[in-house]
Amino acid sequence: MNYCAIITAGGTSSRYGQKNKLLEKINGKEVIKYSAGILLNHPKIKQVIICANKSIINTLENIFDKNEKLKIIEGGSTRQESVFKGLQEVSCDYVLIHDGARPVINKELIDKIIETLPTQKAITVATKTTDTIKVVHDGCVVKTLNRDELYNIQTPQAFETKLIKLAHEKYHGQSFSDDAGMIETLGQNVFILENDYKNIKITTKNDLDIAKIYLKI
Repeated sequence: MNYCAIITAGGTSSRYGQKNKLLEKINGKEVIKYSAGILLNHPKIKQVIICANKSIINTLENIFDKNEKLKIIEGGSTRQESVFKGLQEVSCDYVLIHDGARPVINKELIDKIIETLPTQKAITVATKTTDTIKVVHDGCVVKTLNRDELYNIQTPQAFETKLIKLAHEKYHGQSFSDDAGMIETLGQNVFILENDYKNIKITTKNDLDIAKIYLKI
C-alpha cells in the first residue's frame, strides 16, 4: 500500500486579518511548515500536494525550497474544489487530507491513521464534544442534543483514494464542509479515530497564541 497527502491552503484568511495565517510564524517557523512537515517527513507518505491560494504560491515555493516529495498547485475557490484539484494529482492507494491551518499534529497520529486504513476506507480524527449543544431557531432554543453522541471533527481525514475520488466526482460543485461528509452522503461508513484537543484550527489570532503554547511543549 502507498499513501499520499493533500493539504488545503487555498483560503484568504478573511477572518484572521490582513496577513495569511498560514504564513504566520511560531518559534520562527511558518504555520504551513508545521502542518506539512510531519507529512513530508513521514516515511510511508510518498507525495504531498499543497492546494494553495494563488497569492502565496511563490512564497510557499521559497519556504519549501524544491522538496522532491512536495507539489504545490493552485487551489480552488472553495475547500471542496481545492481538494478535488489535489485529487487529480495523486495515484496512491490511500490519501490523507489535512487543513494547512492545523499545525499541531504529530507522527504518532499519522501512524495511527495509516495503521487503521487497511481495515477502514474512510477515517476522520475527532474529539468528544464537552459543551452542551443546543439547536436554535429565531433566537430560541428548540432542542438540546445528546452530548454523548457528538464529536468535534478535525483533520487529517483519510480515505481509500478511489472512494474519495468517486465522492468528489459525484458531488463536484456542491458545498460540503469536509470530505467525510461526502462519504456519509454516499452511504458509506466513516470511522472515528479519537484524538486530543490540541489539534486546533487557526482561525483567529487567539488561536495562533494557543498553538504557540502547544508547540512549545
